[in-house]
Amino acid sequence: MAPTRSTGIFLCLLIIIMDVAAGILGIEAEIAQNKVQHLKLWLFECRDPSQKAFQMGLAAAILLGLAHAIVCLMGGLSCLCSQQGINRASSNKQISMLCLVLAWIALAVGMILLVIGTKSNHGSNGSCGFSHHHFLSIGGISCFVHGLFSVLYYGSATATFN
Repeated sequence: MAPTRSTGIFLCLLIIIMDVAAGILGIEAEIAQNKVQHLKLWLFECRDPSQKAFQMGLAAAILLGLAHAIVCLMGGLSCLCSQQGINRASSNKQISMLCLVLAWIALAVGMILLVIGTKSNHGSNGSCGFSHHHFLSIGGISCFVHGLFSVLYYGSATATFN
């Protein structure tokens, strides 16, 4: 059974809001991380962790994961298993699968970067090592990209049902 138009619009708005919120949290976490005291020597740096950056990065990763789960569950996860099936599929189904693959890639990139950036801010003692510059902000930008492909996937997947 295909979702109603109003349900589809609500879900698209929910996905966009969650991904935009995750993106903003990731960028704000980067800003909070840059406010802590640090000593930088080329690619090597010593700095104190930021509890605020940790909390915002964790919240961004959770929102990104929830948005992706909603997209996959509500979009139906239609799967084309063979090359022959892809060639015979309608253009809506092909676009749907392309958007799903791109949403998964954006999820993977965003989640990995958010987790690395968040993990570097976990703990009470300062750490020294290779600098983790811009992981949180690039992870936040990946959330915006995820939102775009997720809404395109959901729209084309529901159009396939109709």
